[in-house]
Amino acid sequence: MAKTTGDADFGGALSKLEVTLEEYLVKKAPFQLPENVKEIIVKFAPYLAILGVVMGIPGVLALLGAGTILAPLGFVGGMMTGRPFLGIGFIINVLFLGVMIVLQGLAIPGLFSRSKKAWTLLYWSALVGVVQNIISFNIGGLIIGGLISMYFLFQVKEYYK
Repeated sequence: MAKTTGDADFGGALSKLEVTLEEYLVKKAPFQLPENVKEIIVKFAPYLAILGVVMGIPGVLALLGAGTILAPLGFVGGMMTGRPFLGIGFIINVLFLGVMIVLQGLAIPGLFSRSKKAWTLLYWSALVGVVQNIISFNIGGLIIGGLISMYFLFQVKEYYK
């Protein structure tokens, strides 16, 4: 099946973004992590991913349960405060969290073997988190969470082949 120009454009944009982020978060970064710290991060990354998935799944299920019970109140409350899409934002955030958990879960086996595919899945998960913060106008999470996660990801990228 041939790629359409839309697929090529999206893939090209992601490649350009990765190259740009590597330029600023590794080559032009104000400081580099020491090699021993990078090695520790790479060693513990699979276990941290497992912990994130294990903690995230019950969180998503709890949010979905609470969302089911409170959904009518969320929409009504949103309309009363002049924000009619308050409940939709909740649903979108739960969906983004679910996608991030799936991507991290898929990355776990490759993190043990230090494969480039696993690093890419974590990178995509971080990008989904950045998009989530942009959509929900969470500037603090975008700057702090997005920048820190991308910094650490790109600092250890060389360890994944």
